[in-house]
Amino acid sequence: MSSERRNVYSGSPWEEKVAYCRAKRVGDFVAVSGTVAVGEDGTTVAPGDVYAQALCALRIIEKGLGEVGAEMRHVVRTRTFLTDIGRFEDFARAHREVFAGIDPAATAVEVSRLVAPDFLVEIEADAIVSD
Repeated sequence: MSSERRNVYSGSPWEEKVAYCRAKRVGDFVAVSGTVAVGEDGTTVAPGDVYAQALCALRIIEKGLGEVGAEMRHVVRTRTFLTDIGRFEDFARAHREVFAGIDPAATAVEVSRLVAPDFLVEIEADAIVSD
């Protein structure tokens, strides 16, 4: 594995405040930070809608992967945090739409809250770029 490191930043004020990047590629491995449904204007996308928030987060993840030369097909693991596990099916529908046929290892857990009250779902992804 190459030791070259590439970071992707989204411009979120949280990146500097917390000291993290949107995605990091080290050799063939890519880690994408926890991702929520936030629009380019910094507002929450689709408050109250787990399905729409999950799709938005997955599209942000896809963009971060692309910036380091990876694609969704390279994702090998996702971790999802839901504020209400009773809405798992809404999240699962979005995950299935994006990852059907890729089928990464996946975990979903309930948490008491996320960084902002409108966020209902947060998703992390790991990828290995190999063709």
